[in-house]
Amino acid sequence: MNLAIELEQETDGCWIAEIDALNGVLVYGETREEAIKKVKILALQVIADRLENGESLPSQVESLIFQAV
Repeated sequence: MNLAIELEQETDGCWIAEIDALNGVLVYGETREEAIKKVKILALQVIADRLENGESLPSQVESLIFQAV
């Protein structure tokens, strides 16, 4: 399973990128590519912050990143 990035172009030409599986991961970019890059960066920062603070990750995110063997 992948983390889906939802993209939408605003009427002013800017792009919105969001990852629904991670609350608060929403960014704006001047281009589609910029929005995608920024949302990936933010998603990784949110995941790292949650892990550092002992917070849980959504189950679909946890299973994407880690697998105990």
